[in-house]
Amino acid sequence: MAKNKGKILVVDDNSGIRAALKVLLPLHFSQVELIPSPKELVSRLADFRPDVVLLDMNFHTDINTGNEGLFWLSEIKKRTPDTEVVLFTAYADIQLAVEGMKRGAFDFIVKPWENDKLVETLKDAYTHRSKEAKEADTAPASTSPMLWGKGQAMAGIRRMVDKIAGTDATVLITGENGTGKDVLAGEIHRLSLRALNPMVCVDAGALTETLFESELFGHVKGAFTDAHTDHKGKFEQADGGTLFLDEIGNIPLHLQAKLLRALQNRTVTRVGDTKAIPVDIRLICATNKDLEKMVRDGEFREDLYYRINTMHLRLPALRERTDEIAPLAEMFIEKYAKRYRREVNGISPEAVEMLKGHWWAGNIRELQNCIEKAVIMSEGDVLLVSDIELPQGRNISHNEGMSGNETLKETEEKTIRAAMARFGGNLSMVAKSLEISRPTLYAKLKKYNI
Repeated sequence: MAKNKGKILVVDDNSGIRAALKVLLPLHFSQVELIPSPKELVSRLADFRPDVVLLDMNFHTDINTGNEGLFWLSEIKKRTPDTEVVLFTAYADIQLAVEGMKRGAFDFIVKPWENDKLVETLKDAYTHRSKEAKEADTAPASTSPMLWGKGQAMAGIRRMVDKIAGTDATVLITGENGTGKDVLAGEIHRLSLRALNPMVCVDAGALTETLFESELFGHVKGAFTDAHTDHKGKFEQADGGTLFLDEIGNIPLHLQAKLLRALQNRTVTRVGDTKAIPVDIRLICATNKDLEKMVRDGEFREDLYYRINTMHLRLPALRERTDEIAPLAEMFIEKYAKRYRREVNGISPEAVEMLKGHWWAGNIRELQNCIEKAVIMSEGDVLLVSDIELPQGRNISHNEGMSGNETLKETEEKTIRAAMARFGGNLSMVAKSLEISRPTLYAKLKKYNI
């Protein structure tokens, strides 16, 4: 029997299940490890580097709600985003497993399981992981498409990108959470002269103080307890290409000096070594914070701020570029229909209008999560208004036409009339866009004689 090359890590506190899988899985995969507790996950992720984790959702704790499984799923995706996770769950917790898929799990298996189904799912997860890794190794930049839209705000950014992409100028990208700062960074790299070399991405704010120097600058064997081999840091990995430091505003003040020194000298010294290693990188940084205010407040080094801010690009919020909502929704529908093996292939015009009317506090990422959930729950081949559950938050129309002199009733009436006009009197869509029930809407229509 031909084996996959996959490395599978099983996390389940049931000794009987582990014993059964210890016999089954090595018949199909080259390396299999089994651990009884998720508390060992972090160290095993670092040492074993699994392709796929089979993660139990319900560990025998005092409060057995499945939330521990969701927590460890998030930890896996945060620490090793490329690792695929297959969830192991009881039949009663299928909804929990669906929530897990929304958070990045590849698939789920219900206990008691069928051996063929389990093996096939793990193989699919490994194949998907291998394909993604191969594309990441060969792609010159982020494979996420940059949708420019037709608005003036994005047109201005596009003109700037066209001018600066071919240079080695350092770029600072700012914008709210979920606006696509990482995608824009990938687009700049793709259009640069370094496009055939790696783009290395670092969530700078997630680096702990103990890992900061090791992750960015590398370490030599024996530098600390777990340093079993020499390790290239992110600066060296990006040599000849682009280093993208995301969430740079979250780096603690006392660590900013170490980063500044490397940027000024264009050299790094691995932890445990004294040799300075020259690095040739193009730097792109991103943050959702107001760095100028942080400089004034003494929370961000002024010299580091000017070092990273040669060119500044501000990404507008999604509510400022609603022309992108329809193409983004269609792109996410295609992605998740394929991922979850659903037959959804479009979205109705009414649903698009409803999406355009929402505030989108989480911007593109929030829209993506909304579409992902709708694809999972939809029963038709086109997403309808009834398929979409808008996140809690304001509606754009709540701010339209308001003045400081209006009373609350006047504002409410104007908002309802605007929504009625926007959706052509479709009461279901109006109620959903305003985030109120249909009976409440009926009462207000009567109240304002609409």
